[in-house]
Amino acid sequence: MFIPLYDTNRLRHIRLQYVTISLIAVNTLIYLATSLGGEAFSNAAVLGLGFIPSVVHDRVELAPQFVVIPESLSYLTYSFLHADIFHLGGNMLFLWVFGDNVEDALGHIRYLIFYLACAIAGAFFQGLVAWDSQVPLIGASGAIAGVVAAYLILYPRVKVWVLAFARIPLRIPAFIPLILWILFQIVMFAAGGEDQISWACHIGGIIAGAVLVLVLRRRGVQLLRGDDEAVAVMEQTPVSAGPVANDPPAAQPAPRWGRGSTASPD
Repeated sequence: MFIPLYDTNRLRHIRLQYVTISLIAVNTLIYLATSLGGEAFSNAAVLGLGFIPSVVHDRVELAPQFVVIPESLSYLTYSFLHADIFHLGGNMLFLWVFGDNVEDALGHIRYLIFYLACAIAGAFFQGLVAWDSQVPLIGASGAIAGVVAAYLILYPRVKVWVLAFARIPLRIPAFIPLILWILFQIVMFAAGGEDQISWACHIGGIIAGAVLVLVLRRRGVQLLRGDDEAVAVMEQTPVSAGPVANDPPAAQPAPRWGRGSTASPD
């Protein structure tokens, strides 16, 4: 439907999105490790670290050679595995464009908790709707869906550059592509679309992200923010029209553009 490219949303509370960058790096390194290990190693990683509802729910027993972690940990480990470079690239692009500002609004530690919780919620919801499924669930899509939902609630009016239909560059308010993306997930889940995509995982991540951002955001962080340009104009200190006759002119405060970029601790 659309490919996000860039947003005009500066960081306000942190100097650098350390957690977002680290998550992208870890996902990339794990993908390279599993890919370079060969097909057999990659398949073993998917079976051993992917989320398999029937295994987690004790309906099916995993072969001993694939048991590398406690089954409950697969609620999390699945989200660091990807099927191919396009699967990885799409998820990491969404995380790069939208994750930094969600991290800024929550703080580093709470953002990491938020991300992992959305991943767990995605697997949990997938397990609910496909209780006996023996198909491994992999990919960061559940966590990314939570990030998208949080960004929509925090910054719906910020301008973002997107490629509509992967061809047409547009600069539009974030709520347009993000609402369309979320509606698409809901429609596909309800219609039972494409078996290779876990729409239920996306829905679980969206719900978790929408709820958790309200709880974990920094104190004073507003919801439904607009773009930086509008904020700057609204916050400019007014200047008086001029001095009163026969009175000495009073010193005028300098206009204040923006709110600065001083970092605050978590």
